[in-house]
Amino acid sequence: MPIVTIQQSPRSRNLKRHVAEKITTAFVEAYGLPADAVQIFFAEAEDENWAKGGVLASDRNP
Repeated sequence: MPIVTIQQSPRSRNLKRHVAEKITTAFVEAYGLPADAVQIFFAEAEDENWAKGGVLASDRNP
């Protein structure tokens, strides 16, 4: 049973629903699993709580 964790900035429920469907489909096709065997967790962090290249995401230009 695959478990997928996606770490990201907060996204809308509709976008997460879409991503979950696409990722589930990819695992079903690649591994031949039933869809309910694929678990996906969204770990969301506000931009002030992560950095890239030593710069907080909240300090980056949009």
